[in-house]
Amino acid sequence: MLVPGYGGGSLADLPGALLAALGVHDGDSSVPEPVPSAPTTPNEPGTPNSPLVLAPAERVCLFLVDGLGAELLRAHAEAAPFLSGLSSRTLTAGFPATTVTSLCSLGTGLPPGEHGMLGLTLAVPGTGHLFNCLRWTMPDGLTMDPEQWQPAPTVYQRAARAGIEPAYVAPAEFEGTGLTRAVYRGVRYVAADTVDERVARTHQAMRERPAHVTVYYGDLDSAGHLAGWGSEEWLRQLAIVDDMAQRLAEGLPPGAALYITADHGMVNATEKVDAETTPELAEGVALIGGEARARHIYAEPGAAPHVLEAWREVFQGKAWVVSRQEAVESGWFGPRVREAWLERIGDVVAVPYTGLAIIAPSANPIEALFTGYHGSMTPAEQNIPLLEVRT
Repeated sequence: MLVPGYGGGSLADLPGALLAALGVHDGDSSVPEPVPSAPTTPNEPGTPNSPLVLAPAERVCLFLVDGLGAELLRAHAEAAPFLSGLSSRTLTAGFPATTVTSLCSLGTGLPPGEHGMLGLTLAVPGTGHLFNCLRWTMPDGLTMDPEQWQPAPTVYQRAARAGIEPAYVAPAEFEGTGLTRAVYRGVRYVAADTVDERVARTHQAMRERPAHVTVYYGDLDSAGHLAGWGSEEWLRQLAIVDDMAQRLAEGLPPGAALYITADHGMVNATEKVDAETTPELAEGVALIGGEARARHIYAEPGAAPHVLEAWREVFQGKAWVVSRQEAVESGWFGPRVREAWLERIGDVVAVPYTGLAIIAPSANPIEALFTGYHGSMTPAEQNIPLLEVRT
């Protein structure tokens, strides 16, 4: 079990380090001081992480590649010669290792237990409904206010107060979405659909002094989900990412730093279990949230002990299955979880460590067909690269 290294070695620690590299040290509470990390194994005492420190720069660019796990990149270094030749260190994504959680950690500089985006699909307390934090959808036409669901100030707002206009370069389809409003408040959204457009607009935004620019690429993750990481389609996408990174680096102005990282890694499923139609897994269960590699199971009133026992028995030797309290006390979501967010966590949390995917086809039919998945605390899903280019 690779519990994320919150407090210096996790993705949540990167935003504050980027601002510090630009000289922003205003003590904003949205970027907390380093804290002791959670244990790296269930029985090993935790040790403090050193703060993540980046060298000063007048301009910083963060190239965020969805799904570019450090283990995956090392396994196919030949397909990405530029990336593989860069100075590199490794961070952990955070739990769960999934896009909505990681984007919010990047947007706020907070671990998941503080910002509350604790999974892909979460129960909305008191409603009996699941909320999809990626698509920002709920059943029956219900809506969710992004600032209520994720009220923490963002690092982009902090940068703006320091006189820096942060820019975010990404496809036009994501502009103004609920997720964007939740995690990117305070940023100037620069719509760019093609690789050429993203490279050109990133270079343009980097001419500002100081500059804080994030550019996003998501097709590597999509290829991994559909065809599996290591597949021909995935390798083609990795080559595109490598070329894009090199082009971004070649256009950097003097005094700039480019950092390349990811939101999570990935594994290919070798086994799937349908949690909706397996009787032992369905009894006493009100809602199945999360995703296939990081399940939140919400029990019917009084049924949580039975559900915990049943899920543990079914997935013995294949998944870590714990109660909400155990997950919180083990530091999976960070050093602490705000009381307001506790009921967003399942009564039971099931996290596969083999090639298992726990699917729920009626609720998520497309996800059930995937080859590649992420969310768990295996090295392949947790470890993400932090690569660096400086001018």
